Amino acid sequence: MATILTLNPLAIRLFSSNSQRYSCYLHRTMRIGQAGIHFQTNYPVSFMGFLQFSKRRNFICAVSKDAEESFKKTVEVDRLIDTLREASDKELPQIVVENVLAFNESFWIRLAARADTCKSDDDKEDYEELALTVMSIVDRLVHKTNEKIEASTDVLKAILKPVIDEVEEISWPLRDPEALSLMEKEINQREQEGQLDEGFLAEVNAQLRQATKDGDKPGLEAMLQKVLQLYASRVLSKRSYAKKGNEVLKAEQFLETIIKAPEEVWNKLLLDGMTLGKGDISPEELYTVIKKRMERTLIRTEGGSYQQRVLIEYLKGIESRAGEIVRVLQG
Repeated sequence: MATILTLNPLAIRLFSSNSQRYSCYLHRTMRIGQAGIHFQTNYPVSFMGFLQFSKRRNFICAVSKDAEESFKKTVEVDRLIDTLREASDKELPQIVVENVLAFNESFWIRLAARADTCKSDDDKEDYEELALTVMSIVDRLVHKTNEKIEASTDVLKAILKPVIDEVEEISWPLRDPEALSLMEKEINQREQEGQLDEGFLAEVNAQLRQATKDGDKPGLEAMLQKVLQLYASRVLSKRSYAKKGNEVLKAEQFLETIIKAPEEVWNKLLLDGMTLGKGDISPEELYTVIKKRMERTLIRTEGGSYQQRVLIEYLKGIESRAGEIVRVLQG
């Protein structure tokens, strides 16, 4: 079940120089669970009430938090506010997206405090306009995020459909040997259409964490792991390093054979391909090309992305399996 973290609604009234009242909304809910973090904004708030709240809040913080840490956080928030104020209309949405988790209670309290100390009505109106603009961008971001989550969930359901039985459960081991082939075909098709994006990978990882935590759905857990394996195999197989001019690099070719193969046959491939078994590729050569492929993957993927994590874990899985085989054969 998703974890709900809710901040209390804060009342804010925004007044312009001609005393017109602007209503803003700032009720922020963060749901951590199925696919990352989602925000909702749906409670009316007033700026004057916010200012009164901020004074009480500042007093509490002064008592309960270390002064130096509080000062550092204030400096960080001020830096973000300054960046937002100086940004152009084109730059502002991107800055909001990149710092979306920073728009918490402390941010709005600090923004209200700075607005309260403005010496001119024009400056105060600038802060009011900034608050409205940021809230509007966050609202749009929430809407788009929810749409992506729904789309990613639908894609995952379509991929798992071949292995789901009549009562919508996944039996393990699978009863139909063709089910995995159908699932792999669906993954390849969806990947070709560009549907297996970060949102999809986040959804799979979230579902896998939940299935692992529950511990009562081994079939679902196994299939979600298989989805990630098939995805990694598909993506890593799209680029080959097995040829250098007219020369065939046997170690690279061997690694690519393993990458393309189902995880269930890795043991046989490693035994048949390494010098400790029946092959002519030494463990050191295999480890070297695995390391090179990891380095290339890190360069070609976005740092910290789910894609990078899934691909690297897949390569580490091959490396780990090779190590196990080597230890067994060496006694």
